[in-house]
Amino acid sequence: MSPRRSYDQYCSAARALDAVGDRWTLLIVRELLAGPRRYTDLHADLPGVSTDVLASRLKGMERDGLTSRRRLPPPGAAFVYELTARGRELLPVLQALGAWGQGALGERRPTDAVRAHWFALPLLRVLEGEGLSGGLVEVRLDEGRFHLRVGAEKGAVYGDGPAPGEPDATLALDADTCTAISRGESAVADAVRDGRIEVGGDGPLAKALREA
Repeated sequence: MSPRRSYDQYCSAARALDAVGDRWTLLIVRELLAGPRRYTDLHADLPGVSTDVLASRLKGMERDGLTSRRRLPPPGAAFVYELTARGRELLPVLQALGAWGQGALGERRPTDAVRAHWFALPLLRVLEGEGLSGGLVEVRLDEGRFHLRVGAEKGAVYGDGPAPGEPDATLALDADTCTAISRGESAVADAVRDGRIEVGGDGPLAKALREA
């Protein structure tokens, strides 16, 4: 691994960038906010990163106390990477960065990769900003499914695929609606009322979404 680089500035922003300013680091954090991931899973959901760069970033993040690595018990017996408590503190940083970048998103380019769960953090930011009660939400897009843990204070805040167990609410919508909501161009309540979001479930969270 190459020697640690530093801005050598007595500034908290510079210190933060010493740890997370390298290309791919914050996107690795984005993936690990879904919980423990194997190296092969990370590589699959970070199209464009080389194996050498990914390995180097993971080592650096472990060195800086952002991630840890552990072996799963049999029959898994594979190593997984996960965020430490300090690494998870980067969630609001990613939320703010995503909000700032929404205006530059524009139309999807032919070369743009997409994963359904990449919509998770922007949507989570909006739902938590609505002051909704916490709960497990399954989101269904044409691109796939993911689930959110609204109000989670520890552990994973989202996950790829259907919700584990019975969700408190389900949301069926398209990517354009999800993007418009994330940009602040449409409120969740408005999208529910005009049928762009179909809400399912009988829990308090589903009821609050339908009645908002």
